[in-house]
Amino acid sequence: MKNNRSRQFVMSTVAALVSANLWAAEADVQQAEVKQDSLERIVVTGVARGTRIMDSSVSVSSLSPDELAVSSPRSSAEAFRIIPGMKIESSGGEGNANIAVRGLPVASGGAKFLQIQEDGLPILQFGDIAFGNADIFLRIDSTVQTIESIRGGSASTATSNAPGGIINIISKTGDSDSGSVSATVGLDYDTYRTDFEFGTDINDTMRFHIGGFVRTGEGPRQAGYTANQGGQIKANLTKEFDSGYVRLYFKHLDDRSIGYLPMPMYSDGSSIAGFNSSSDTIHSAYFLSTLSLGPDGERRRGDIRDGMNPVVDSFGVEASFDLGSDWEVENRFRFSDVSGNFISPFPAEVGNNSAIASSIGGAGSQLIYANGAKAGQAFEGDLAMRIHTFDVSMNDFGSIVNDIKLTKSFDDSSITLGYYTALQNISMSWMWNSYMMEVKGNNAALLNVVGADGTSYSDNGLYGYGVPYWGNCCQRNYDTEYTIQAPYIAGSSKLGDFTLDASVRYDSGDASGYYAGNTQTEVDMNLDGVISEPEKSVSSIDNANPQPVNYDWGYLSYSLGANYQISDDLATFARLSRGGRANADRLLFGKVQPDGSVADEDAVDLVDQYELGVKYRYDNLSLFATAFYSETEEQNFEATSQKFFDRKYEAKGIELESAYYVGDFDFKGNVTWTDAEIAADALNPDVVGNTPRRQADFIYSLMGRYNFDSGSVGVNVIGTTDAYAQDNNDLTFDGYAQVNAFALYQLTDGLSVSLNVNNLFDTVGITEAEEGSIPDNNIIRARTINGRTTTATLKYEF
Repeated sequence: MKNNRSRQFVMSTVAALVSANLWAAEADVQQAEVKQDSLERIVVTGVARGTRIMDSSVSVSSLSPDELAVSSPRSSAEAFRIIPGMKIESSGGEGNANIAVRGLPVASGGAKFLQIQEDGLPILQFGDIAFGNADIFLRIDSTVQTIESIRGGSASTATSNAPGGIINIISKTGDSDSGSVSATVGLDYDTYRTDFEFGTDINDTMRFHIGGFVRTGEGPRQAGYTANQGGQIKANLTKEFDSGYVRLYFKHLDDRSIGYLPMPMYSDGSSIAGFNSSSDTIHSAYFLSTLSLGPDGERRRGDIRDGMNPVVDSFGVEASFDLGSDWEVENRFRFSDVSGNFISPFPAEVGNNSAIASSIGGAGSQLIYANGAKAGQAFEGDLAMRIHTFDVSMNDFGSIVNDIKLTKSFDDSSITLGYYTALQNISMSWMWNSYMMEVKGNNAALLNVVGADGTSYSDNGLYGYGVPYWGNCCQRNYDTEYTIQAPYIAGSSKLGDFTLDASVRYDSGDASGYYAGNTQTEVDMNLDGVISEPEKSVSSIDNANPQPVNYDWGYLSYSLGANYQISDDLATFARLSRGGRANADRLLFGKVQPDGSVADEDAVDLVDQYELGVKYRYDNLSLFATAFYSETEEQNFEATSQKFFDRKYEAKGIELESAYYVGDFDFKGNVTWTDAEIAADALNPDVVGNTPRRQADFIYSLMGRYNFDSGSVGVNVIGTTDAYAQDNNDLTFDGYAQVNAFALYQLTDGLSVSLNVNNLFDTVGITEAEEGSIPDNNIIRARTINGRTTTATLKYEF
């Protein structure tokens, strides 16, 4: 980070000590779930001031820890599956999920138009950084008080780069004198995890909360080694004053989790002999490291066991003070030191073994086992895989962010003036290699390529230092910095039964730094004194020819909403919004000009949205319905296909959310219908009019729970209808319904035992695939939801 900018941001720490954040204050007083009147809850996410849901003109939801338990998530993104309007493709492990909102596209992965926050500030400023998706740096544990979400609406002006919505994880702050310790063990897969949390008053004006988790295990698929290992600790300290509070926040995360990339299977999701699409992975005990040249030409070894390894140290200060005369000043500040690794094998090709061998070593070449029990023997299997190691070092994803605002209230009206500023580093190095591997689950072996004349074209399974199959595209080094400044104003007024609100935000920013691509050279990588075939052309970073990054952007966002309270139990609202998303690292794949500039139309993608909603309650029934329409621009690049996107999309639909409570039963559910199409495409006009890839007509979540004196049992169903694999609308994925189950029994007043089953019926559900049409051999490379996994938890609450 540049020293002068760091000093500017450090100054905001001082401001945090004498200013406030009303959003956090409202979160502190938010009570546990009130079943009979959920529309009376105060929403604090994506709005200028805490607002009763019944009075708001936005689509909002909140999730309690109890509801999360019923859905039995195995990752942070899976916890979001029960949020209305969200299509969560969490098949990559405990990170690297794809998250779409109401038909807004996910052309290249991640959550481009959505922001994931912790306690009101973003984890990363951009939700789709290549190999650095925001959910990689998030872990949900027992420190979470609630999860709030907003879709569309004022998300455009409430924060930067999130016109589609916000998911906000709100932490406990010690306002109740309580704590818990729990131990979770996998019953049908290898995992063990301990969670703890405790919060209490220190004295009459101070309180604290601390918690976290540690865990270890192989994970839900057979990796052949301990693939998940690490933990997190979070803590906050709150000092109350007569007119407000100051809170200090700390988080340390160092967690290693396996990253699942596409795997070989038949086009209908059924398994290839020897490779189970629900429980196997191409990770293997015989494939644990990879040797390459580092960013400065040094030899370095990547450890595949690192998987997705986020290392985060965050420090924050937030405060809230009433200045008198109906003035409130509010601020939130956070500094995050973020780094880590992403490394996982990707199948670049699955095909006939002799054909692949000949493409590397020439006619008559054959494959030989490089390791494993059959090392040195001829490979006789029909299928082989060309593997690329996605070996990425996240050198610096650190950020500094501050959000300050001043609010003046006038009877039933208020106006808020704010200023948001942030700095986001994106410094990473790509060091990819190429291997040959057998198609087999449960510890596949690497394969060597031997020519007809006996020449070896690979070393211990490695046939390329780089990725020659993709034109040696992907040895890269970035060192870039993005700054954001965003003044905003928001006003609201209650006029009898009408509530009106409007907000405007102007985001501006600049990108600076450099990036370097690939060059080829001859290197004795293994230092044996002999230049082997792979060593004749070794990919390295072309540090002699760095390219500058030097561009800026600016865009205006606005949102206007109105809510009409027809009666105590019925309200309707309407809203129109425009928001934007600045593009970041993905522009470095070819959109940056030699002088470092970027075309204005490439720098920012804009989203226009229109919403019409109804909120209704009757006795123990509540219903929230929203009709929506959006127009979206999309400029992107996908690393796995080496393709650019330059498109416009249109989407319309209806989102329904409902809750019903009767006696000891409670039911919650949501369903979203979406009709989306590609409205324009500057690079591939043949897809215009098609449905965007992986966009289902219907997605839904249904939950039922029975509560009895000593516990509860519940079932959750996550479902989707058919979807196209790619934008050519040829290969179709079947819809599926995933059933999750939960049961809890209270052994004593404080001691309970629970059972969670994720994917109870072992359903096969494809979430994404590289192929858009069925290949001749009917084999695709795809990601599926994990098969059935069951855990038991013993928890003591005090």
